[in-house]
Amino acid sequence: MEPLSFQEYIRSLDPATLPRILRICSGVYFQGSVYEVSGNECCLSTGDLLKVVAVALQKVTCEDTETGQTTELPPTFKGLFQAAPDPGVYATPRGPRREGGGQRGLTLLQALGRWDGSPQPLMCPAIGPRALLLHPIYEVHAAMQLRRDVVKIPSTLEVDVEDVTEEAQDVRFARPLLLSELLGMAEALPAQAEILEGPAGPAIFESAWVPRLRRGQRLQLHGCSRAWRVLASAPSGGRHFLLSSAYEGRFRRRPRQFAGVRELAAGLQPGQRLRVVVTRDCEGRGDDVPPLGVGDRLEARGLRGDGSSARLLCHRRGEEEEGEEEEGEELLLPLHLGGGFVEEARGGKKCGLAELLQQRALPCEVRVVAPDPALERDALGALPALRLEARLEQPFLLGSFREEPEEAFEIPPRWMDFSVLLSEGPVRPAAPRARRSRVEELTEAFYYRLLAQLPRASAPPPPRPPRPAQAASHPGARRPAAPGSPPRSARSAPPLPPLPAPRQPGTPRQRGPPRDAGTESDSPEHDYESVDDGIQKTVHKTQTIFPF
Repeated sequence: MEPLSFQEYIRSLDPATLPRILRICSGVYFQGSVYEVSGNECCLSTGDLLKVVAVALQKVTCEDTETGQTTELPPTFKGLFQAAPDPGVYATPRGPRREGGGQRGLTLLQALGRWDGSPQPLMCPAIGPRALLLHPIYEVHAAMQLRRDVVKIPSTLEVDVEDVTEEAQDVRFARPLLLSELLGMAEALPAQAEILEGPAGPAIFESAWVPRLRRGQRLQLHGCSRAWRVLASAPSGGRHFLLSSAYEGRFRRRPRQFAGVRELAAGLQPGQRLRVVVTRDCEGRGDDVPPLGVGDRLEARGLRGDGSSARLLCHRRGEEEEGEEEEGEELLLPLHLGGGFVEEARGGKKCGLAELLQQRALPCEVRVVAPDPALERDALGALPALRLEARLEQPFLLGSFREEPEEAFEIPPRWMDFSVLLSEGPVRPAAPRARRSRVEELTEAFYYRLLAQLPRASAPPPPRPPRPAQAASHPGARRPAAPGSPPRSARSAPPLPPLPAPRQPGTPRQRGPPRDAGTESDSPEHDYESVDDGIQKTVHKTQTIFPF
């Protein structure tokens, strides 16, 4: 067909014949044009193809044939139209006389359906007594090459088009896809792809392959990864990592440290017991709190009571009671008691990531004692400690650069999304043991953004009891300052209490029922070890507790 203006072509288009393929020929946009469609820029150049898939009426402009004034009608206009009489036909003040007396009116859509290439004068009593010309304006829905979405073009666009539907039957309109869309299109993978637009926003990985994801880069997309991830941090260096479940390094648990009974109670898992060693002396206040000394070995068993009266039940074990739970001394420690504790980690067993997560609840601290042999350089092996914070179930796509199929990496589309164009061609399989993404170092900004999205623990910490009202009557309790006295920071610190008399070697510890608030000690003397003996025992026990 001969080229027509886009407006004329759409007016004469029969919707029953859709879809139709048009070629941009010439006009105001002869050299190509960039215009805005629904907030996006759309470029039409000479020779471009449009695949018209739908046409929707937006509005109709009514032109008065005598005055030239125009009004706009919505597609839902309810008035009826009739063909305007010839100028010589007699017309009444109320409108034109009817040609057979029984002519029926036409709806707006019916009147537009009688379009034959040029507007015809019509009458509508609901608008006025004069003849009108109807100029419809349509919204054309069309597909274009390398456009992800269907574009919506107004029919008033001043370009010339040519219908090439018959000769363009084999034309394939390439539609870009986002990586996030490919997650639900397993049947389309593996496939070759070309990046149309690289990832937007700040980087999330400190990896050499990420900057190469730019426009024009060709990829191989192999499929979806089934690996889960673990968020980890290096406490000493401030670095953050994402570990894949495919990581083959070996870990060893690091003993947990607890600064007080409250932390010790929070680290106790339901149905389990926690063995710790006291690392700092704690004498407590008054007779209701049993003293704890460096080297004491405790087994935390669970909370007793609730609210302000909650206590942590512990079993204090001696050296001669290894494995004998019946022996020893039971203590009920108040949650506000300070002190220091370190977990007993015996055996020093090496384990993989999956086995470690089965044994320990997150977060926990570990050390990598055997790096992943498949990695050329495992950054985790040189770290003195690694804190595993949370397990993440995030979908990843396994990809590789077309020129380097043996070096694969895994892309998280929900964190790093960009558009690609799939193309046909063979895809070389990636070597599974050469994956770069087994350990990904995170940027600091993304780590904190990711940390804020993690669900918080649902179990609340143990309740903090209020300070007892009678605490001022206990020996050593803080007394209120006298009027006019300087603030505490300006006063001299109180004198340290005298060292207790050392316990003679070989003197057995006193055994008895659990000591709690309100339970008096059977002996006025305290049971302390000599300083030298305590240091030697602590050094000896530390060598057996910490295997690395």
